[in-house]
Amino acid sequence: MVYYAGVDLGATNVRAVVGDDEGTTIGRSRNATPRGPTGIDVTEGVLETLRAACVDAGVDPEEIVAAGIGSIGPFDLAEGAVIDPANLPDSIDRIPLTGPIEKLVDSDEVYLHNDTNAGVIGERFHASRNPDDMVYITISSGIGAGVCCDGEIIDGWDGNAGEVGHCVVDPRGRLTCGCGHDGHWEAYCSGNAIPDYARLLAEDDPTISTGLPLEGPDFTARDVFELAGDDELADYVIDQLAHWNAIGVANVVHSFAPIVISFGGAVALHNEELVVDPIRERVSEMVMSNVPEIRVTDLGDDVVLEGALASAMTKGTGDRRRLRG
Repeated sequence: MVYYAGVDLGATNVRAVVGDDEGTTIGRSRNATPRGPTGIDVTEGVLETLRAACVDAGVDPEEIVAAGIGSIGPFDLAEGAVIDPANLPDSIDRIPLTGPIEKLVDSDEVYLHNDTNAGVIGERFHASRNPDDMVYITISSGIGAGVCCDGEIIDGWDGNAGEVGHCVVDPRGRLTCGCGHDGHWEAYCSGNAIPDYARLLAEDDPTISTGLPLEGPDFTARDVFELAGDDELADYVIDQLAHWNAIGVANVVHSFAPIVISFGGAVALHNEELVVDPIRERVSEMVMSNVPEIRVTDLGDDVVLEGALASAMTKGTGDRRRLRG
């Protein structure tokens, strides 16, 4: 029997799976992402989680022939490491990944991808048509994309391609993104940004009635979506989010000409009718080329983890024609 592993390193959790040569998960583990104090502590947390998945599968780590990693970034691909991750403590400046996992599984077939690229690999592997041109977009605490174009996963020279959330959608730049720049898609439509956008729209028109806890310390994007249909400001925010989301997706369509765009991430997954359906309705009016199929991933929160496992099985591509066993 041949065994593969997939790892999902997020800012909140580390997850790992072990699969057999048919891609069936036979072992699984999950732990909180270590908060430091150093990147090595995070690396040890990843290795501990992968070891636990191997124990759950009844497999020695050395029996793993290949592993895939879907991770937060940004990356130093030459070193196989995460550098200066935005959502972990400042003391964590470098998280070695590829080398330590290669040593654990005794294989040099370890494939590192940012989480959205792992997402598109998972979507491609599990898609009924296995399309050579597709995009996976996550709308969650941030916004990003994984792109497969002409059958190739687009990583970029440094592994950081697909940062579509940092494309400018509002040239007026009324909101500042977490990266420090103005007018980015992520600054308006990500889960972290929606509360600030709601406050901005309330300031623009103080006559709009609302029950949203705009000044409350626990005000979140969930509050906006929960009041949809019952609150004037919530409905206005959701309509404006649809506008910016459609612009962002239209830019993706014109840049990569995908046949399919698949959405994931908490904001999209939990609010398909309010987030994804309006994109479907508006994008056709904004693009001059083929309008792709727009769907929500069937893999839910496991899309990155499934993509990491599929990467191991297909030499980093998600193309089932490259399955090994």
